[in-house]
Amino acid sequence: MATLLPPPSKKQKRAAQLPVEVDIVPKDLPNVLIKFQASDTGDSIGGSIRVPGNISERQLEELLNNLHKTSDDPVPYSFSLLGDKDDLVDIRDNLYTSVLKPGIKSTEDFLTLVYTPRAVFKVRPITRSSATISGHGSTILCSQFAPHTSSKMVTGAGDSTARVWDCNTQTIQHTLKGHTNWVLCVAWSPLGDVIATGSMDNTVRLWDPISGKPVGDALKGHGKWVSSLSWEPIHLVKVGSKPRLCSGSKDGTVKVWDTVARNAMYTMSGHSSSVACVKWSGSGVIYSGSHDKTIKGWKEGRCVATFRAHAHWINHLTLSTDFTMRVGEFQPGPNMTVNGNPSGAVTESSKAKVQEAFDKVSKIGGRYSERMVTASDDFTMYLWEPEVSDKPICRMTGHQKLVNHVSFSPDGRYIVSASFDNSVKLWDGRDGKFIATLRGHVSPVYQTAWSSDCRLLVSCSKDTTLKVWDIRTKKLMVDLPGHADEVYTVDWSVDGKKVISGGKDKKVRIWTH
Repeated sequence: MATLLPPPSKKQKRAAQLPVEVDIVPKDLPNVLIKFQASDTGDSIGGSIRVPGNISERQLEELLNNLHKTSDDPVPYSFSLLGDKDDLVDIRDNLYTSVLKPGIKSTEDFLTLVYTPRAVFKVRPITRSSATISGHGSTILCSQFAPHTSSKMVTGAGDSTARVWDCNTQTIQHTLKGHTNWVLCVAWSPLGDVIATGSMDNTVRLWDPISGKPVGDALKGHGKWVSSLSWEPIHLVKVGSKPRLCSGSKDGTVKVWDTVARNAMYTMSGHSSSVACVKWSGSGVIYSGSHDKTIKGWKEGRCVATFRAHAHWINHLTLSTDFTMRVGEFQPGPNMTVNGNPSGAVTESSKAKVQEAFDKVSKIGGRYSERMVTASDDFTMYLWEPEVSDKPICRMTGHQKLVNHVSFSPDGRYIVSASFDNSVKLWDGRDGKFIATLRGHVSPVYQTAWSSDCRLLVSCSKDTTLKVWDIRTKKLMVDLPGHADEVYTVDWSVDGKKVISGGKDKKVRIWTH
């Protein structure tokens, strides 16, 4: 018997009567005058150019590559229209549908197109779980890939241990035993030669990832548990030296540790409640977000700035240069170096490489602009330019519950926030304007991780799934069920080949394409 389709509902009937929008570009569209302007330096190239009003994004890319004389080895670009109030409108598909049809500009206006180079390489979306590895005896709380390879990663758990895993053989390489309470945070040095772990036993420990042995004894000094760790950026370290480490604690202090002499160089106390998150910026300032509702900037042991705006405690903060600082000299790309730095000391070439990458990410319109976003229990986020002002650029509202995690895309173009209202929101990294809500999770979202080419995003949630989102279409790309319980931590490797996740089911999952 043939299956009969049910009659259309009232909603479907109403939708059928509405006028249908057809994307037809008029044939008699006049030409428009455009000018190309670089997003980082603000320099123009090629002067005024007359182009068809329906020119596509690909044709603009070809034209710009011809002007740059890079037609043989073309660079992919994304384009935005510079508005009257210096706001940017992204150009999708073609100039007509993005700019002229909505009435933002007419064909008689002079259009300034801001171009941003995109990653030359493409990260393939992960689609399957390639391994489920048991080992931890309790909930996995934190994880991180090595900066120089996707074959090594470290996890910290509630069983008082951290573990180094080999993702190629899908086995435990080392169990890092020494802590006497939960391991709350892990941080792999940007040189790739040391792992730092912070624990509820109030100590920080350093480990050699190759041998799995501790590097000296525990770093003691905090009065309560260590909640956050951050390494010193490579380009600020003297040649031949090793980067320092900063730690934030529930005792309200931030400490800077000399990882060679193994002592606390500075103890910075100014917060009246626990420190939730610390980040060491590329300009040398350490930013700490606290439960006392403030963010403080520290330099060489002194408090240089205090930022007040939030109405509740701060859960997380991120800097637009975070990714660049984390991966050090191992910047992602087709020619990415995958051998770790054997000496573990900073060289002239590694400093120059990181400085170049830092300049690229932190420059907007020819000036340095390292931006910071803070996420809070007051359901909002604030975008700051801490080097310029202690007043926020804008308040980012929209979440209906507390914001747990926030991160800049590797190129600093986008900000993504994860909230307990089951949603992930995408914002413009330059002015904090809302772009889209990524809906799909049915429980609180705990954490997100970017692919190094900024085209994809993965999020983990209490609903036991991971979801991969396409940033271009703002839609769900892949749904990844597999965990048996809440997923607390997720990370995407620098070369884009693997994703790791861990949570309440005590298992580490490795995901690949």
